[in-house]
Amino acid sequence: MKQNNLLRAARVTTLVAAAAASMLGATSAHAEIPNKTLVYCSEGSPAGFDPAQYTTGTDFTANTFTVYNRLVEFERGGTKVEPGLAEKWEVSADGKTYTFHLRHGVKFQTTSFFKPTREFNADDVVFTFQRMLDPNSAFHKAYPVQFPYFTDMGLDKLITSVEKVDPYTVKFTLKEVNAPFIQNLAMEYASILSGEYGDQLMKAGKAADINQYPVGTGPFIFRSYTKDATIRFDGNPDYWKPNAVKISKLIFSITPDAGVRVQKIKRDECQVMSYPRPADIAPLKAEANIDMPSQPGFNLGYLAYNVTHKPVDKLEVRQALDMAINKKAIIESVYQGAGQSATNPMPPTQWSYDKNLKGASFDSDKAKALLAKAGYPNGFDITLWAMPVQRAYNPNARLMAEMIQADWAKIGVKAKIVTYEWGEYIKRAHAGEDDTMLIGWTGDNGDPDNWLGTLLGCEAVNGNNFSKWCYKPFDDLIQKGRVTSDQGARTTAYMQAQQIFAQQLPFSPIAHSTVYQPVSKKVVDMRIEPLGYARFDGVSVK
Repeated sequence: MKQNNLLRAARVTTLVAAAAASMLGATSAHAEIPNKTLVYCSEGSPAGFDPAQYTTGTDFTANTFTVYNRLVEFERGGTKVEPGLAEKWEVSADGKTYTFHLRHGVKFQTTSFFKPTREFNADDVVFTFQRMLDPNSAFHKAYPVQFPYFTDMGLDKLITSVEKVDPYTVKFTLKEVNAPFIQNLAMEYASILSGEYGDQLMKAGKAADINQYPVGTGPFIFRSYTKDATIRFDGNPDYWKPNAVKISKLIFSITPDAGVRVQKIKRDECQVMSYPRPADIAPLKAEANIDMPSQPGFNLGYLAYNVTHKPVDKLEVRQALDMAINKKAIIESVYQGAGQSATNPMPPTQWSYDKNLKGASFDSDKAKALLAKAGYPNGFDITLWAMPVQRAYNPNARLMAEMIQADWAKIGVKAKIVTYEWGEYIKRAHAGEDDTMLIGWTGDNGDPDNWLGTLLGCEAVNGNNFSKWCYKPFDDLIQKGRVTSDQGARTTAYMQAQQIFAQQLPFSPIAHSTVYQPVSKKVVDMRIEPLGYARFDGVSVK
């Protein structure tokens, strides 16, 4: 992923892509899929199946990497970009025009609710992006929703046009150079929808069904969803990647309780499970029929301060609250040996990470004095939101919240712990209802902009910037990093931005964690995805 010149890399990718395309062949025959079932014990219900409007791994695992494809895609188990529905692409000399040559012979899925009459082509790409780009697009008017990733990364302002050149060529024109553009197009929000299906839904007055009954070109066909219970998929026999679908049935067994997920995988009621609790890692490792691969997590768990709310709009208050948290104790109790202390708004494995950044030391007395100086000698009341779900970046948000609550009580701050069902939690946080909240991030595309821009940029204040923090000196550096293709210059901008983050403290970094993936020994070639989701293409069952 580390590249010296992203534009040059994009041109090189054209040649690699062409070679990969010739190996894949133009069309795929109807494949015989092994009659095998894989059950995945997932941690929660997806909010829906329209990837453009969601931001969580729970949603993406359930829709993006089952039903859909993108123009370009991340390789399984990595962050390298490879050809997807585009078999090759070129970048203009000025870096502002990207021309994608689309794969021929790709079929949209046939389901009980949609039977395609044509194959994938440029119309589908234009439909997908115009819906996000143009608030007056017919489909967007019929089903008006937010597109948090698209807007958080400023793509609504960056992309000036998406044009069909011919049935298998699409041209994107950008307002300015954007170094991470190809990586951004590999992300989940950019999953390609069927324009024909969109037209059918609009004619029936059911545009919102795109979020309940998904249709894509991906490895698995959606069959049914029972909230808080199961999602059922069938292997796609017409999938364009030969031999990538190796199971005929994929079932998500939605199991919010991590302890129950452990019992299910032990009893072989599921063969893969999400997010083991730290306390379950050693017992699972001891199981004869279970493998426990792990790797350092490309993630960050943090406490966001909603700077639009008093008193956390004051820097001294944020500094005092941060200083009052015993992060070492949290890492010991919540992560139980599977976490490391965080000081930056990105993980140490991300290029441009500033290793010289130091967080404030835990000091309740100093924190109390700082609060008094800020005008709060007797403390104050505040809400502290705790996630209802377990994540690699935060395996136990309730316990973490209780520990922070106790730490803050020592400096006179009374924190009321608040929680909601996960979809509601995110929705209300986007609306800015919280004072402080526990949240986190797993990198999406291997680019620093995905941390600094997506979590802290001005364009993201109604999206994943839960701190609602818009600070021009910081934002100018993020914009500067986007419009140059030289990695050295980008690194300089991002290191300066990290210094500003540390001075202004819109959120308190808590920890980066190790990711574990419990999997039955029957399962072949399940990979840990560094970008935080699970995917089942290429996975088989003995």
